[in-house]
Amino acid sequence: MSRLLSGSTLGSLFLGAALSATSLSAQDLAVVNGKAIPGERLEEVVKQFVAQGRPDSPDLRVLIREQLILRELFAQEAESKGIAKSAEVLKQLEQAREDILIRALIQEHLSKVSPVSDEEVRREYERQHGAAGGEKEYRARHILVDREDEAKQIIAQLKKGERFETLARRSKDVGSAKQGGDLDWNTPETFVKEFSDAMVKLTKGAVTEQPVRTQFGFHVIRLDDVRAVAAPPIAQVGPQIREELERKRLEALQQTLRAKAQIR
Repeated sequence: MSRLLSGSTLGSLFLGAALSATSLSAQDLAVVNGKAIPGERLEEVVKQFVAQGRPDSPDLRVLIREQLILRELFAQEAESKGIAKSAEVLKQLEQAREDILIRALIQEHLSKVSPVSDEEVRREYERQHGAAGGEKEYRARHILVDREDEAKQIIAQLKKGERFETLARRSKDVGSAKQGGDLDWNTPETFVKEFSDAMVKLTKGAVTEQPVRTQFGFHVIRLDDVRAVAAPPIAQVGPQIREELERKRLEALQQTLRAKAQIR
């Protein structure tokens, strides 16, 4: 049985079921040491399994019934040992209570406002990515040295026809040195300001005329290519955008609650 229903799955599902409202007229599923387990609890758990794609069946119901009985036995044993009154358990129960109340409040609030539509998601996607279509990525190489005169010497050697990839072997940046100074594709914000300012001014294939000083030392930079940043497909980022828009739906509630609260 434990393999069929994992502990984490049962824990989350049965917790939700245990906290569901039950009808006093519902037929009892079982009576354990004089305490009834309402039949509605079984139906609630079955619905959750069905929603996850698990077909309803007599075997499933027998399995769930046994698990509910075992849970009740464990809970009664914990009560009899006074575990429910321990400070740590009381703290966890209070935290669980707060979590349940907060989720219920959020669901209640969102049910009263219009749901996030596909059109809203599309507009937000275009705002984030369509408007940012002008953003560019740069593929650059660099050679990093400690002294300015050494960087100037490298620039002079390049002007005489030395290969950038060969001279990059002396770079302090060991990682890129092994790749001929290649830094791969990056947006300007990836680099420190002095480096990115010098890089974006270059035309493709050009090398900085003067060493570029940063906190790391002196750089000789060559720009290999530039391209527009490719936006991720809406199918990939749509769910995250929808979550962002739903969070914004809660901002009004948050502001209202803080405005009414007395916080010291």
